[in-house]
Amino acid sequence: MKTKTLVFIYFFLVLELNAQNPIEISSEFPQYWSYKGELVLLLGGSVEDNLFQIPDLEYSLDSLKKIGGNYVRNTMSSRDNGNVWAFYFDSEKELFDLGKWDEEYWNRFEKLLQLTSDRDIIVQIEVWATFDFYRENWDRNPFNPKNNSNYTKERVKLPEQIGSHPTWTENPFFWSVPMLQNNIPVLNYQQRFVDKLLSYSLKYGNVLYCIDNETSVTASWGKFWAEYIQKKAQEQGKHVNITEMWDPWDLDHILHRETFDHPEIYDFVEISQNNHQRGQDHWENGLKQIERLKAIDKLRPLTNVKTYGNDLGQHGGGTQNGIQSFIRSVFFGSAAVRFHRPNSGLGLSKEAQAVISSMRQLSDNIDFFSAVPSNELLSGREENEAYCRAVPEKYYAIYFTNGGEVKLNLEDTKGKVKIQWLDVMKSIWISGASISGGRYTTIKAPSDGHWVMLLNFKH
Repeated sequence: MKTKTLVFIYFFLVLELNAQNPIEISSEFPQYWSYKGELVLLLGGSVEDNLFQIPDLEYSLDSLKKIGGNYVRNTMSSRDNGNVWAFYFDSEKELFDLGKWDEEYWNRFEKLLQLTSDRDIIVQIEVWATFDFYRENWDRNPFNPKNNSNYTKERVKLPEQIGSHPTWTENPFFWSVPMLQNNIPVLNYQQRFVDKLLSYSLKYGNVLYCIDNETSVTASWGKFWAEYIQKKAQEQGKHVNITEMWDPWDLDHILHRETFDHPEIYDFVEISQNNHQRGQDHWENGLKQIERLKAIDKLRPLTNVKTYGNDLGQHGGGTQNGIQSFIRSVFFGSAAVRFHRPNSGLGLSKEAQAVISSMRQLSDNIDFFSAVPSNELLSGREENEAYCRAVPEKYYAIYFTNGGEVKLNLEDTKGKVKIQWLDVMKSIWISGASISGGRYTTIKAPSDGHWVMLLNFKH
């Protein structure tokens, strides 16, 4: 048998195996994901949001994999320099043809899916890249009537210019679905785009779906596409996991209820906007969302695909708060946490890599999924000083945001163990003093900076 044939057969078998072992909600711990039959904590960071468009994709994914990362975001966006659009551009007419494809766009997308699948990296796709449809990006978007040969602005009632921010929702593109404006000509090409996307993504089991990026439009739009994608998957005997990302920073805003309250539409809940919160508020608001889902008996994964914070950017309170937000999200129980791209986040910078590596080392060293947020075990704690996650009587992990000292209640714990310290920004472990259970014990970080203390009474 020829080598090329063998390679093809191997590739096909691997693809089938991955598709048959997709990412799914854990039956034992529904707050977390399971992939290929194993519980998995998703940790990531990347240099761009539309990752399939970057030239050094393989290097970036290898860098993430090397430090224990397994989670990236991919918007189907084309608004950056060097990007290609999904549709064929007729250079003679100087117009796009929405009935034909730019194969390079889809080749890049398939390459991302294959490379991430090979590395067991989960990719969260955002189907509609909201900001591509407003202001200067809309001016060159193929769906803009002035840029394609398929319809006119009079026929589809889409404006050629939109100067407002997406929160103003002034682009009727997002009102095309049957229960709203039923804009059949536009909907036709939207459906073709989604069908083309699914023709690739449904082959892979390492994909999560998000309908939009920071949307403010009516919930009918997201519901329509979520149900459509799920039905297309079901026609192939598959189930996929879908969410929506709303724009309001306040997770109590009524728009967020569309995902929290409707597991029949949205399989998981995207709470990246919580990362606009700071310090203790960030922690308490994150915990509140988990308790909210438990209270209505709809517990399922919460994801943070965008952790803000970079001294070079405007959002997220700077680098130190970005690091804290990432670690707090892990400790309060988010199923997936990723650093947002620079300069709004730390991306896959040196600092981001250190944090990802350290959180992977921590989660691998304890019964992470059985552990729960346990700040009630701490006393003498100042606001935003330290956060505890524990399996009482077995494992205790305390995150110190910038050094500090607290007392840990070990009255119900028996035995004697050595403290282990994880220097988060160096990703190295340091042995500390031996302590005994049965009492309150003072825990003091070795120095300022980000530290995690680990006690393992299981041994």
